[in-house]
Amino acid sequence: MIELQNATKVVGRITHIKPTTLRLEAGHFNVLLGATGSGKTSLIKLMAGLDPLAGGKVLMDGEDVSRVSTQKRNISLVHQFFVNYPHMSVFENIASPLRVAGMAASEIQGRVEEAADLLQLRPMLHRRPSELSGGQQQRTALARAIAKESRAVFLDEPLANLDYKLREELREQLPELLAGRGSVVVYATSEPEEALLLGGRTALMADGQVTQFGPTAEIYRNPDNLRAAQVFSDPPINAAAVTKAGNEARLSTGVAWALDGAAANLPDGPYTVAIRPHRVTPQKRSDRDVALKGQVLVTELSGSDSSAHFRLGEDAWVSLASGVHPYQVGEDHVFYMDPAHCRYFGTDGKRVA
Repeated sequence: MIELQNATKVVGRITHIKPTTLRLEAGHFNVLLGATGSGKTSLIKLMAGLDPLAGGKVLMDGEDVSRVSTQKRNISLVHQFFVNYPHMSVFENIASPLRVAGMAASEIQGRVEEAADLLQLRPMLHRRPSELSGGQQQRTALARAIAKESRAVFLDEPLANLDYKLREELREQLPELLAGRGSVVVYATSEPEEALLLGGRTALMADGQVTQFGPTAEIYRNPDNLRAAQVFSDPPINAAAVTKAGNEARLSTGVAWALDGAAANLPDGPYTVAIRPHRVTPQKRSDRDVALKGQVLVTELSGSDSSAHFRLGEDAWVSLASGVHPYQVGEDHVFYMDPAHCRYFGTDGKRVA
């Protein structure tokens, strides 16, 4: 277990990590999700002992390691850039931390071969890194982390530089390879979809602080606050000001819909409504759907999905739908949303319904 207690990082006069309290346990994936510059790498460096704390504590299995060197923390760190020793074979790269630890040759042999088998590297053990593909080099770095059997394994966007097919394969394999080995696994990513695929628990990060932490699927479905909802959405979540009066919510454009459940019981007044892009579609899917007419600004086709960015009043919204749709930039188009998938936030940004 790794526990942060009001941990902070300050460089000069700039606060990189605001007071953060977080408990990460072994046995499953712990994901740090946030945009570039949100503080994911800075938080990993604090936990790994690579950067000094400005305040607070870092505990590992209940032991205060705030002033313990990185080497003595027994951790592994895998970056998005391949870090292997070019003059060593794959075998020696995987074995290097074990030799430093003074492990017996027979145990080193067993651990290296086990890790190599897990990552399908056995046929390459005699090769040098220069003879490997990018994916094989990253597998070598991952095998080194597995063989070391560290107390904690930190993966800082480790798949970012790999091709799409290999990324898909490793995303499926990593939870099985690492989560059940007794180490605390911390995986940093800027991609919400990747966090969902990895599962486990996710800490949403923005501006150097954790905005929400919990089971990944749960915080995706039920963000505590608007910032968390924005972090956990790609394309960006649609958000707009609404006024609640009676059992009705109304946008500034005049579009209105009936409220039910918790939203209907809210006091009248101003709120922010948010709905994910895949819940805004070019076709009406049910009688509950509300029509939204807006000017198309940008269209994109990605695989089998089409997205359209459109202007709705003073706000820019996004629709994400499967298939190819005949959007025309500059023209008005009608989109539809189901209010059942709307989330409502108060003026302080906290979710209220």
